[in-house]
Amino acid sequence: MSTATVPVIAASPSAFSRLWLGGRQLSVAASAVLLAPFFALLLLVFVYPLLSLLSLSVLEPHPTLANYARVFDNPVYVRVMLRTGWISLLTTVLALVLGFPIAYLMTRVKGAVAALLTACVLLPLWSSVLVRTAAWIVLLRRDGIVNNALQWLGLTGEPVKLLYTEGAVVLAMAHVLLPFLILPIYSALKNIPDDYMRAAAMLGANRRRAFFEVLLPMSRAGVWSGCLMVFLSALGFFVTPALVGSPQELMIATLVSQQVREMLDWPFAAALIGVLMVVVATLTMVFNKAVSFNRLIGGGA
Repeated sequence: MSTATVPVIAASPSAFSRLWLGGRQLSVAASAVLLAPFFALLLLVFVYPLLSLLSLSVLEPHPTLANYARVFDNPVYVRVMLRTGWISLLTTVLALVLGFPIAYLMTRVKGAVAALLTACVLLPLWSSVLVRTAAWIVLLRRDGIVNNALQWLGLTGEPVKLLYTEGAVVLAMAHVLLPFLILPIYSALKNIPDDYMRAAAMLGANRRRAFFEVLLPMSRAGVWSGCLMVFLSALGFFVTPALVGSPQELMIATLVSQQVREMLDWPFAAALIGVLMVVVATLTMVFNKAVSFNRLIGGGA
């Protein structure tokens, strides 16, 4: 039986290098062509309008920083900024308290229960923020479901003011932003192998100790990512605070709207937006230093 000789063609290193480099160059060029419409649209509808708006804050009525000085010279505006940060912080904390158990439960259940939980988390993303906020108005108003239940149970003798309060703003905002915290935490928890918890149990750790010393530290990337998204989103929230809050709960987005629609003071509104952008950029850089951005995206420990 004859053995066929299979010719082995040794590829020239230089030819392989050229082929690889040529393929890489083609891929970069193709990617650039595919991404060009996206970046063009981004420049047209976001970057250019934003830069034009910010230019008003320093060029109108003449080149000056007076509009930014007004933000910090007036105690009313300073209180609005501090209140915005405080409400955003409370919203983030409440969303974390509510969202982490849900995300943890989503990783432990299976079948129909898992599908139901996932649908409950994703469904709000498919509905309007206005609709979800209006639902809280129905629940918290003086003749709403919550007040009626409190009076029926005998806990209150008359309707309690629940709507147009700071608590209503925080509760409604936490509900609206909850999916943005649950999903990153769920992704981080899902990537933790079950073997780690079993190993902790074999080493003598009870469930509570294993949770705080194994599960929670390894999910911190998802926790930081979700908290960052919720906090930064809450800073610029407009619809929910405007509908369920009162003038005492005025936030910076509502203040910008007032300056544009009622006062027609575009330069000062642009200065407020500029201050908000600086705060957002600073917080993003601080979080990026504290937790690697790659770990935030990947959800790793």
